[in-house]
Amino acid sequence: MKKQLLVAAVIAATAAMQAHAGALDDGNLSISGFGTLGVAKSNTDEAKFARYNQADGVGDSARLGLDTNLGLQATYKINDWLSGTAQVLTRKATEHTFTTDLTWAFLKARINDEVSVRVGRVVVPTFLISDYQNVGYANTMMRPPIEMYGQAPIENSDGADINYQHAIGDLNVTAQAFVGVSRGKLFVSSGAGSTATYRAPAAGFSVAGEYGPFLLRFAHARADMKINDLQPVNALTTTLTGLGFGQLASDISFKTGKKIAFTSIGGTMDWNNFVGQAEYAQRRAKEAVYLPDTNAWYTMLGYRFGKVLPYYAHASAKGAGSSVTKPAALAKIPALNAGVTNLLASSEQTSDIVGVRWDFAKQLALKVQVDRVKPGAKSGQLINVPAAGYNKNVTVVAAGLDFVF
Repeated sequence: MKKQLLVAAVIAATAAMQAHAGALDDGNLSISGFGTLGVAKSNTDEAKFARYNQADGVGDSARLGLDTNLGLQATYKINDWLSGTAQVLTRKATEHTFTTDLTWAFLKARINDEVSVRVGRVVVPTFLISDYQNVGYANTMMRPPIEMYGQAPIENSDGADINYQHAIGDLNVTAQAFVGVSRGKLFVSSGAGSTATYRAPAAGFSVAGEYGPFLLRFAHARADMKINDLQPVNALTTTLTGLGFGQLASDISFKTGKKIAFTSIGGTMDWNNFVGQAEYAQRRAKEAVYLPDTNAWYTMLGYRFGKVLPYYAHASAKGAGSSVTKPAALAKIPALNAGVTNLLASSEQTSDIVGVRWDFAKQLALKVQVDRVKPGAKSGQLINVPAAGYNKNVTVVAAGLDFVF
């Protein structure tokens, strides 16, 4: 019944917006939207495949929740230099049901032809496709590779950013800097799964250069992450404190706020029917904390045959060490030592992705994608895994209809 209601809501919203957009767009107010109606399944129920920060993945039965979403955006032009934008997004995230969040809400002041300032809830420009990672129609693949986009799940912050655009001959340069506070929920996959809330003052910047069909982008962001309700971690730190390892417990915890840095470089290409996209990123803890350092990357290449675009991608996430040093005395308690060692280890995973996109009609695209997921250490980024872990390859098959209006 829930699936039928969701499908009906998507179709009804699309039809209604298309029917009334012209009436609502009086020259000052414009309303647009995007969405994906997708279905996916894997070849096992022993573990589930999920998007980053998603509590309800897919197993060996078809489900709508992995890729299906619906976004609506409204922009009101107040005058020639000031406008306001709001965006809401319905999807499955940290809950087991579809929820709706306010993802954008800002006032934009146009200073001149090259500079603008936004104040409110803005996108954190961490990744190559941060601005449109939830818009399926704007992306070749069905979803951003979790190996990369699972490393930094913060999507927006409440604050301000400044944007600069300038053309140097045929090279278009874009720069963005932001500062703000991000608040939200994180899905913790340990055990049966739980949800934690975070608060993270953050700042960062991105610089991009576009030359014809090629784009290259660099980004760096830092956040002071504070999380009080990490249930599995809090249980361990309580035990450590009780046994005299108070410093180790403090090092592991996010309760006092810990600084995390994320750096990425990526690019896109759309040249002579060749379509490419690649990205590399590093996550580094700047203070002692249980969250491991990681290196992640992916590359995608496709070739367009008219309106049909087949593609292949490979993605990888590997550990790059830990910021926490265990005291030698911990080895005298083997079970506790093993628990800390496992917590500090990084999840590792690679995926091979094959898919095809068909732009069969205006503002509509049909995609079919197969992911061959190879979990490594700590069951990779699969969720709901057995207590002993899971290291078998998982095949995920998905199809989706992307649309914009």
